[in-house]
Amino acid sequence: MIDVITEVLEKSSLITAFAFVGLLVWLSYRVSDKLSNGRIHGSAIAIALGLVLAWIGGLVAGGSMGLADISIFAGIGIMGGAMFRDFAIVATAFGADAAALREAGWIAALSVVIGVVLSFVVGAIVAVAFGYTDAAEISTIGAGAATYIVGPVTGTALGVDSAVIALSVAAGLTKSVLVMIGTPLVAGRIGLTTPHAAMIYGGLMGTTSGVAGGLAATDPKLVPYGAMTATFYTGVGCLLAPSILYLVVRMIIGTET
Repeated sequence: MIDVITEVLEKSSLITAFAFVGLLVWLSYRVSDKLSNGRIHGSAIAIALGLVLAWIGGLVAGGSMGLADISIFAGIGIMGGAMFRDFAIVATAFGADAAALREAGWIAALSVVIGVVLSFVVGAIVAVAFGYTDAAEISTIGAGAATYIVGPVTGTALGVDSAVIALSVAAGLTKSVLVMIGTPLVAGRIGLTTPHAAMIYGGLMGTTSGVAGGLAATDPKLVPYGAMTATFYTGVGCLLAPSILYLVVRMIIGTET
């Protein structure tokens, strides 16, 4: 019986991957509600669990693709590949309302660019401090400090090693969790009480899940506004990090990649 079920799951590997990820996300949101009262967003917990499972899969199978090296989870390699990732980015961008962003004024729009550049610079400085000297690797880690989506997009575009891309995801996840936890603690001090302020905050922080989780713990009514500019932040990061920001890093570092 077990052999039959295993064979079916292996033949329908992509469907199995969707079911497995769906179960993981459901479990993560349950953990978020029960253990953190929603303060740590379920998506952040799901990503953390995914990284742990990928590490376990690598140890068990002895490969380099995490859980995808185990035959029953082979579909995760397709689901987590560049095609579905880029589709998700485009779908998220289409969900944002450009007219609403224009209504927020130039300050909200400028906050998106400032947020991307500032996060990138901080991430790049940390990368250099830890001994990275290649411009593409520094840019990938810097992009990961923006969000855990911008990091892989940049790393793939620049052709860096998968280990560096994984590090960029970890950097983005860390930022997301910190924003979730820190937002309700500082909201009163920084005047994060209006939709306009939430838009600017989302533009500066950028991590959609982090901003959404943090604002949900602060005032649920502010979530759509912060998440909207955070969505644009991801798009701007995917445009700037592997192009202009990478060229600036390359010019400063002075190395050919």
